[in-house]
Amino acid sequence: MIEVKNLTKSYGSHLAVDHLNFTIDKGRIYGFLGPNGAGKSTTMNIMTGYLGATEGEVLIDGHDILKEPEEAKKSIGYLPEIPPLYMEMTVEEYLDFAAELKKLKKEERRKQVDQVIELVKLEDVRHRLIRNLSKGYRQRVGLAQAVLGYPEVIILDEPTVGLDPQQIIEIRQLIRDLAKEHTIILSSHILAEVSEVCDYIMIISKGKLVASDTTENLEALMGGAGSLELLIKAPKEQTSVILSKVGHIQRADYADGEETGTTKVVLEVENDADIREELFFAFAEEKCPILSMQRTKTTLEDVFLELTQQNKEEDANHESDL
Repeated sequence: MIEVKNLTKSYGSHLAVDHLNFTIDKGRIYGFLGPNGAGKSTTMNIMTGYLGATEGEVLIDGHDILKEPEEAKKSIGYLPEIPPLYMEMTVEEYLDFAAELKKLKKEERRKQVDQVIELVKLEDVRHRLIRNLSKGYRQRVGLAQAVLGYPEVIILDEPTVGLDPQQIIEIRQLIRDLAKEHTIILSSHILAEVSEVCDYIMIISKGKLVASDTTENLEALMGGAGSLELLIKAPKEQTSVILSKVGHIQRADYADGEETGTTKVVLEVENDADIREELFFAFAEEKCPILSMQRTKTTLEDVFLELTQQNKEEDANHESDL
């Protein structure tokens, strides 16, 4: 559907996008993650034809976005972080105008405008001026123009920024609904949002793609072995001796518990082995109570921080070698 090949964008000496390569397939919701200044918006602006690239190419359904922009853009709907709205127009007037710009056939415009108004739930405000709408409704209007023409791919740059919790829930549901018929690329710095809505994640840092996989696979990759967190009513030395008799433990990290005379320990376990019963009986035999025991799970936030930090350290080491 979309192929990004060796994509590079420089602003003077600053390399905003650094030789990116990835493919977008049909039928998925892609999360595009990265810290501020990572190059997410620049990449999306190039993919949608708003910016030119220094090197590389972007193919949309086989059409180069820079060489065949009109053909390529037919397959893409785009909602920038700040929607390009005309405040003195009504919702309906704006969408009619957007449909004309997209060169929809006259006989189809009215039908499509009515359909997208219904789809994104704008019926109650279709005759109101855009400047009188709340931010949530303005975001819906921007989303409606992106959907006009029913492009195969819809690219959303920070679609929930500045919205209240109820509006965020509504926009997320709209994205899920759109994903039934379209491929979605969603850029966000809200990790919980990406984790909840997207089924495939791409993480970019300093203009480079540092990870590309499903949420589950990324969490499993970074999590490695399963982990258990225990609070033991025993000193660290005694806890360590008891754990040395338990199998499948790869690593144990110790810390003083908040309560006097307790030890907190985090265990990395081989191949997600379930050692809870073995732990219970090992400590019970030594009359050392386990006050709490819980599994710990690597989150997308952990993965994001780990990968972006690794990228920063690699860049710092490279600079020091120069």
